Amino acid sequence: MGYSSGFLRHIIKVQNRKAAVQSKFGIDSNGPEYEDIVCLHANVGWKKGLGGLHEGALDVYGVVEVRVRWTNQLNERSRIVYEGRTYQIIPETFHPDRQDNTIQFLAQVIINDKTPAPPTPAPEPEPDSTTTH
Repeated sequence: MGYSSGFLRHIIKVQNRKAAVQSKFGIDSNGPEYEDIVCLHANVGWKKGLGGLHEGALDVYGVVEVRVRWTNQLNERSRIVYEGRTYQIIPETFHPDRQDNTIQFLAQVIINDKTPAPPTPAPEPEPDSTTTH
């Protein structure tokens, strides 16, 4: 039985690791870099309480349970971005199911993410109060 698209009401961004870069300090001396690959519709739920702690969460809201339609652009080494936070897929929980055409996995928030935050927009200038119309 297929998974209804009505349940896929969240948007996640999938990030995969870029090719390793050789520098004078070694391969990936600045850490691995990730690039955005695709945005997917997903069903995202929080693993709360004891269930989340069993999955390795450091706090109650550290682990999310994600279900998406099957795609070959997502694997157990991918990252996802959901609501502005970056999550690493827990490889042992990555379960692709070709029969249901879905992938289900748990992902844990990355606390020390080196991905630069998007720039904050500049504040709009205030109107000049000395001019009259």
